[in-house]
Amino acid sequence: MKYTSNHILFILLAFPYLTLAQSTFWQRHVIDSSFSGADGVRLADVNGDNLMDITTGWEEGGFTKVYLHPGYDFVSGKWPSVIVGKTPSVEDAVFADLNDDGAIDVISSTEGKNRKVYINWAPKNPENYLDSTKWTTEVIPASDGLMQWMFAIPSQVDGINGLDFIAGAKGDEAKIGWFQASENPNGISDWKWHPISPATWVMSLLVKDMDADGDLDIVTSDRKPGPTNGVRWLENQGEIRKQSQEWENHFIGAKGLEVMFLDMADLDGDGLEDVIATEYTNQKIVYLRKLDSTGLNWQHYNIAIPEVTGRAKAVSLGDINNDGRLDIVYSSNTLGNDSKVGLIWLSFKNKPTDPIWDWHHLSGPEGYKFDRIELLDLDGDGDLDVLTCEENYGVDSQGLGVIWYENPLNIKAAHKR
Repeated sequence: MKYTSNHILFILLAFPYLTLAQSTFWQRHVIDSSFSGADGVRLADVNGDNLMDITTGWEEGGFTKVYLHPGYDFVSGKWPSVIVGKTPSVEDAVFADLNDDGAIDVISSTEGKNRKVYINWAPKNPENYLDSTKWTTEVIPASDGLMQWMFAIPSQVDGINGLDFIAGAKGDEAKIGWFQASENPNGISDWKWHPISPATWVMSLLVKDMDADGDLDIVTSDRKPGPTNGVRWLENQGEIRKQSQEWENHFIGAKGLEVMFLDMADLDGDGLEDVIATEYTNQKIVYLRKLDSTGLNWQHYNIAIPEVTGRAKAVSLGDINNDGRLDIVYSSNTLGNDSKVGLIWLSFKNKPTDPIWDWHHLSGPEGYKFDRIELLDLDGDGDLDVLTCEENYGVDSQGLGVIWYENPLNIKAAHKR
């Protein structure tokens, strides 16, 4: 879609406090738009070049794909890529070296009628990483048909064998739990599933030490109505016997709200990590400020979302304009309304607890259904760019695909080499 004078006038009227430079849309670069249904982006440096690579599940396409950062000189074009496995109805993909062989594998979580967790085993020889015939895909039997798997995050839970991972789901049978690595991680039939909490619709999972006791707890946003709805954390019991039982639940906030994705960072600079989440119910960003190291005391603030944006989806925190303060990048579902903008970023004037922040344009009105956001310096110019994916643009279109937006606010004269 081309931006017309009417679009520009609408945007400047909607954001009267923006300067002309600030209202400029960021340049979009396409990593891959060849297929349908890009659903989430996750990062890791899989080849040791100190540049972040990407994995994405293509939900409607039915496969999982990996993209290797091509280097700063070529980052604006299509990236080298490989289909690592056929994974129907894939909702999430994440990197993890599950068998500790130095080759980074990919975990794919699938929903719908498929309801499986796949391990896409990477070829051990680095020269074969982009050869799809060298990858092997297996279903974890303990996951098969159990529930609609939505999200996974690698974590060493029990301290034995290889790397475990935490997973969450949606639907009537939904749970949060962890898959325990077998003594031989390649022996996939020996992986065990340990449910540790009921759930309704898991959007986010993070591993954080929430109570300063030295072990990693789980933070989650639970979307749909029910006893576990809201933003909460699950307390790691600290010993294997207890880790395999239900973990104690602690609510952080936003109960009764349709919370979407969340991020954590020390927004107010007091040394404690806060939670920032989007919520669909009242179209707001929720700022949950951590009050002490116990993780039991929180204060709730709302940050307004302007009507020019779409329905709330995701947030990510980083210093966008290099002023030393954290900003928020926000993504949304515009529902096909081309007067809406899918991605914006915001900054606070006085303090982060203010209900109204300054909003700044990012994507412009093109795009329909944006998803998770990653903030990182993709082009090596010293500022944070925005990596995301856009799943649909109308019923008959495959969407913008896996994309990144180039930060124009602090670009240096020359890229790092």
